[in-house]
Amino acid sequence: MVRNLFEVLRQHINKKEFSIITGARQTGKSTLLRQLEEYCRKEEMPTVFLNLENKAVLNDLNGSPLSLLSYLPETEKKLVVFIDEVQYLTDPSNFLKLLYDEYATKIKIVATGSSAFYIDRNFTDSLAGRKRVFWLSPCSFDEYLALRGKEDLFREVAEILRNKNYKSLQIQLLRQEFESFILFGGYPAVITETDRQEKIARLAEIRDSFLKRDILEAGVQNEMAFYNLYRLLASQTGNLMNINELSLTLRIANETVSNYLYVLQKCFHIALVKPFYRNLRKELTKMPKVYLHDSGMRNSLLNNFQPIGERIDKGMLWENAVFALLCQKYSSDDIHFWRTADGNEVDFVLSNVETPRAIECKFDAELINKSKYSKFTDAYSDIPLSFFALLPFDSDFFRRIV
Repeated sequence: MVRNLFEVLRQHINKKEFSIITGARQTGKSTLLRQLEEYCRKEEMPTVFLNLENKAVLNDLNGSPLSLLSYLPETEKKLVVFIDEVQYLTDPSNFLKLLYDEYATKIKIVATGSSAFYIDRNFTDSLAGRKRVFWLSPCSFDEYLALRGKEDLFREVAEILRNKNYKSLQIQLLRQEFESFILFGGYPAVITETDRQEKIARLAEIRDSFLKRDILEAGVQNEMAFYNLYRLLASQTGNLMNINELSLTLRIANETVSNYLYVLQKCFHIALVKPFYRNLRKELTKMPKVYLHDSGMRNSLLNNFQPIGERIDKGMLWENAVFALLCQKYSSDDIHFWRTADGNEVDFVLSNVETPRAIECKFDAELINKSKYSKFTDAYSDIPLSFFALLPFDSDFFRRIV
């Protein structure tokens, strides 16, 4: 299965800028890198693939960035160098900067990396204009269906979107798959598991083993406090995040909470959504709302895999799922929320995109009371408000969430 990001990366192969693929661990960055390598070979582009988990190669490149040249064959064509796990370098920002400045006409680097690389503030400063960053998110629902081998349902969704009058006879099967997608999330290794308990075990492994690696690489001192913060945030998705309250609950300093939040964001575990406002006096709040990038990870942190309709937190789970869906199409920096001083609120506002829109999430469409949002619609007539509901689950559901 080829991820949706593949085509975007394929088109960027011929650009001078280096391509950097980001994303949480286990989202499929290494697989995507191999697929790009295979594409280049078919196009008769000379390639080299370096995995920096190979200590011998890592030591060479740490000794001098120019050591890379000894791994490259002689060729008159521009060479595409694939580097997996670039964050293992002692100074990856300097490594990439030197090679770009000296050899950008001869080599194109496509690299993956996670956690520590992006926590390094030099990454942004020293590579300005020399790289383009691509985020590989957990799988979208169409990628989920493809990875599950549900080609018939994949085609069914495409037909629903193509024909606005089409009513699917497979809507109940689509509902089962979509609810499973929300329950267990979009990590490829979890999607390909067919047994429910194995899915839960896979999520626990990603949660514990790979989170521990992020903790080590980020230099986090209090592992238990870090993990408890992550769990606490999972239980508060969609709510305003108050650093003072988190500090008091966890009994750690505000500065420590802020540092851990920075790490969780840079390791692609959480996103902090900022408020949208035009009237500073009435609307401005400094507190962001918190969401997780993967609903399956949220459920693993809370140890709750009950069916969605039976859950007390079903509204929060659905809102977090909608956030993840929006992140498939928009940058998280483009997603905001609206809230007034007297408590009026709209879940998501996308004002800096080509087609501005606002979205309110409700688990069941019967719970929608449009009059509650008149303050927003009156104030922002240029931003149409729509409602995303999981129920009723019909063919129009897929048209609503596009």
